Amino acid sequence: MSHLSADELGPALGKGLLSFPVTHFDADLAFDEAAYRKHIAWLAQYDVAGLFAAGGTGEGFSLTPSEIDQVVRAAVSETGGRVPVIAPATAGTAAAVEQARAAEVAGAEGILLLPPYLTEAGPEGLIEHVATICAATSLGVIFYSRANATCNDVTLARMAERCPNLVGFKDGVGNIETMTRIYARLGDRLTYIGGLPTAETFALPYTEMGVTTYSSAIFNFLPEFALAFYRAVQARDRDTVYRHLREFVIPYLDIRDRRPGYAVSIIKAGLTAIGRPAGPVRPPLTNLTDDERAELGALIATITGADAA
Repeated sequence: MSHLSADELGPALGKGLLSFPVTHFDADLAFDEAAYRKHIAWLAQYDVAGLFAAGGTGEGFSLTPSEIDQVVRAAVSETGGRVPVIAPATAGTAAAVEQARAAEVAGAEGILLLPPYLTEAGPEGLIEHVATICAATSLGVIFYSRANATCNDVTLARMAERCPNLVGFKDGVGNIETMTRIYARLGDRLTYIGGLPTAETFALPYTEMGVTTYSSAIFNFLPEFALAFYRAVQARDRDTVYRHLREFVIPYLDIRDRRPGYAVSIIKAGLTAIGRPAGPVRPPLTNLTDDERAELGALIATITGADAA
């Protein structure tokens, strides 16, 4: 595929499921590029609309700037233009500007702008933060609303007016009124992405608020299931969606919710269960216990028909 302009990126991402791959580490918690490339090549065979490298599921928060650059370059190289790669920008404004510029040089198609590190900010400061990063790159930028960087419809509309290359809004909050107000005010000016942990849980009701796609962490280890779920959501096939929720997603959530941070850890455990290990998580996250891994493996086996690893 050819390089997508900022105007083209948002609509392209909104047309399919989004892949948020884990980042592979070896036993010493160093980035395992060979294993990561193998994983990206496997996922890129499937029909997804975008790949978000070093995001939340990819433990981008625990990577150094040079590691993020290495991960993004590996993803760009391994996909070979088949899937647009979106790179992260986070921390303070100056650091996020550097990351956005590095991502453009690395060949990424867009930027996922994560919350700035630690500090809180009011609407005016948040608008300036977003505007500064958007001005630093020609790539399309997706604002990730969560934690200390949330905004309402008025603030988001002001961001969109200031920033022509702000092309997407990823919701990590789950406030139905806010999402309704945002879509009512901005309509199709932005592409809307479901970004809550295990987004499949919210996917069906979110379609009524203009959210056409979501980030699927489950896609890492059950790509065919994740794509079938997405298709059922798009078809408004409530029976299939709720059957998948009952039989797999909700029992999966029961394991995920046992400890903070398990939303990432459980994905790596899932990869181990299907024989494609991605290594441990880095601190401050913790790995699933042996009993939890066995429980997850048995649950995955109900989908794959294979013996639990």
